[in-house]
Amino acid sequence: MDSPGYIVLSRLSAQMRASQLTANNLANADTPGYRAARPVFAEHVERQGRVHGPNGAGNVGYAWDRASWRETQPGAISATGNPLDIAISGAGFFVVETPRGERYTRAGRFAIGADGQIVDATGAPVLNTDSRPIAVAPGDTRIEVQGDGTIRTENGVVGRLRIVRFADEQQLRAEGDRHLDAAGQAPEEVARPQVVQGALEGSNVQSVLEMTRMMAELREFQFATQFLEREGERQQSAVDRLLRRRS
Repeated sequence: MDSPGYIVLSRLSAQMRASQLTANNLANADTPGYRAARPVFAEHVERQGRVHGPNGAGNVGYAWDRASWRETQPGAISATGNPLDIAISGAGFFVVETPRGERYTRAGRFAIGADGQIVDATGAPVLNTDSRPIAVAPGDTRIEVQGDGTIRTENGVVGRLRIVRFADEQQLRAEGDRHLDAAGQAPEEVARPQVVQGALEGSNVQSVLEMTRMMAELREFQFATQFLEREGERQQSAVDRLLRRRS
C-alpha cells in the first residue's frame, strides 16, 4: 500500500475513535454528573525520501489521535426529593473509597449500605473530611445535609462530605462512567463547598446534538471508506496495465 492508502487508514482509525467517544456520550446521557468526552486530533507530518517536486511535495500528513478532552461545564441540577441525592453547586468532586484507592465523582446519587455506610451507585463508601467512610446509626431516620456538606441526623452530626478540586481537570482519568482517577495530581480541599440536598446534577450531554454529531461522523467514515476503495481500484488498474505491457 502506498502513501494515499496509509493516509486514509489513519483517517479511518481517527474517525472510529471519534465515533466511539460519541457513542459513549450517548450511552451516558442520563448518568448523573457525567461529562462528555471529545477526541483531540493532530497532523503527523512525515518526510518522504527520493521525492522531487515543488516545496512541500515530499511531505505526507497523517491523522494522529493524540488524546481526548472532557467538557467541564456542569450538567443541570434537578430536584428529586431524595435526601441522599446530593449535588455540588460549583467546583469540586465527592471522594469515594474503591479497591483501587480514592476516586472522585460528581454523581451524587447515594444510598445507605448494609453496614450503615453512605455509598455511591457502585457501592463505594463516601468519605468525610478525615478520609473515612461516613456511616449513620441503624436507628437514624432523618438525614439532613447542610450547604457546606455537613451531614446530620436526629442524633447529631455524623460527618462532613469531603469535597476536593484539581488544578487541571483534563488530566483526570475516567474509570467507568462515574469515577475519576487523579492521575498523579494532588487533590485540593474545597474550603467552602456548596452542596444541594435532594437534587442531582445531570449529565452535560445534549442527546439531540450528540445524535447529529454521530450521523456526521458516520458520513465521514463512509467517505473515507469509499476513497480507500477507489484507491484500491486505481492501484489494481495500474498493475493490470503493467502486466498487459509485459505480455
